[in-house]
Amino acid sequence: MNNFKYVYILQSEKFPDKFYTGITVDLQSRLIKHNQGQVTSTKKYKPWKIKNAIAFQDHDKANNFEKYLKTGSGRTFSIRHF
Repeated sequence: MNNFKYVYILQSEKFPDKFYTGITVDLQSRLIKHNQGQVTSTKKYKPWKIKNAIAFQDHDKANNFEKYLKTGSGRTFSIRHF
């Protein structure tokens, strides 16, 4: 059983300047949902590819990191480091 939680950054293949940050326990099935248009906030820019993903065993740390990446300084961090 996988106890990891993944914070991920997607990049649109059709619109490479569009990114999406999310969190999941099943990275591959979540990507499929994004690419099938099942996620309202991303269906306009599909298809997506995974740009980066980080696995966390501590789910609270994963949640906090995802929230951070969605802030202004977090977006700057992801541009510089990912």
